[in-house]
Amino acid sequence: MSAAHEAHDELTCSAYVARAPEQPGQIETIRLAPPAAGEVRVRIAAAGVCHSDLHLLDGHLSEDNFPAVVGHEGAGVIEALGAGVEGWSVGERVGLSFIPACGECDSCVAGNENRCQPGLRASTASTMLDGTTRTRDGDGVELKQFLATGCFAEYAVVSAAALAPLPGALPLWQAALIGCAVVTGVGAVRNAARVASGDSVCVVGCGGVGLQVIDGARLARASPIVAVDLTREKLDSALEAGATHTVLATEDRPGRVVRELTGGVDHAFEVVGRTETIRMGWDALRRGGALTVVGLAPRGVDAVLSALELMTAEKTVRGSFYGSGRPRAEIAELSQLVVDGELDPAGTISHRVPLDGIESALQRMRDGVGSRSVLILDSALAGVEPDAA
Repeated sequence: MSAAHEAHDELTCSAYVARAPEQPGQIETIRLAPPAAGEVRVRIAAAGVCHSDLHLLDGHLSEDNFPAVVGHEGAGVIEALGAGVEGWSVGERVGLSFIPACGECDSCVAGNENRCQPGLRASTASTMLDGTTRTRDGDGVELKQFLATGCFAEYAVVSAAALAPLPGALPLWQAALIGCAVVTGVGAVRNAARVASGDSVCVVGCGGVGLQVIDGARLARASPIVAVDLTREKLDSALEAGATHTVLATEDRPGRVVRELTGGVDHAFEVVGRTETIRMGWDALRRGGALTVVGLAPRGVDAVLSALELMTAEKTVRGSFYGSGRPRAEIAELSQLVVDGELDPAGTISHRVPLDGIESALQRMRDGVGSRSVLILDSALAGVEPDAA
């Protein structure tokens, strides 16, 4: 395959395709249509393996997302432009947002591009903005592009409204995480909770996004920062990311343990998506404290909180979706913070694997082993080789 293609050319490439929920996906050769007006084709350098991908595969999201090219947390290089695309050029290094924000709806105008109405419709339906896709299998069957992206593939066609520029000094294997994990975690701290210097913080769940919440709290100069997780391995990673204290979630009433350590925290962040972990975060709060729910919960999971405590302790609870702000602008801003040494997404990456290592990466996530795995689709572009098997 040549290094560059005309925008009107169809091409074939390898991709990880899921046919149905709760069934293993497969690496297939797919057909990728050229970018339509307002779209670009990106050569994917690297893609993070996120819990949202696992939720899709394990049947926790809508079955309407199948069959699909999986993956939504990616970075790469623009290879072809569709008609009318301005402000971008072939060869530019870009991070991908899974909300192609229109910039014009009420949410976008209010500064909440993460809630963009047409962008969310496309992302939820796993299509492009026009409701179609650019991916088909070898038999011509249409494949969805998970979260309007589908980047567990050598190439992806995405909306130009999903692109964010990346600084040249940032390795693309690290940049891949910024488009989801870093924006989600740091954005929850900065935009949703508005953590201030000296505020006390508890983070329940220290996987890939939870570590970014801890990094965001460290950047905000919060103190203390208490990490809660089921495994000592993840708590050790939390200490490296900036946590000052750790609590095993297997302890009796871990939320109460956090209160005993701190007197109750100003801010708790739940980054798992389970009833019991939401309650842990709630229990860790002081009077007047605020719980921010970041974890993506499967369908049917409810949060059960004390109504009396909600009133008498004046606690609050909020959700934070995709950083609660302008993801594209924040991808660019946070990328520069990585270059400046203020953030360290590489420190949260436990495994770097080739595309055919995807199943092992997913199983590690199911088993709670390691933090974030990154797929290396193009070693030269990504700036690193996959880890030895």
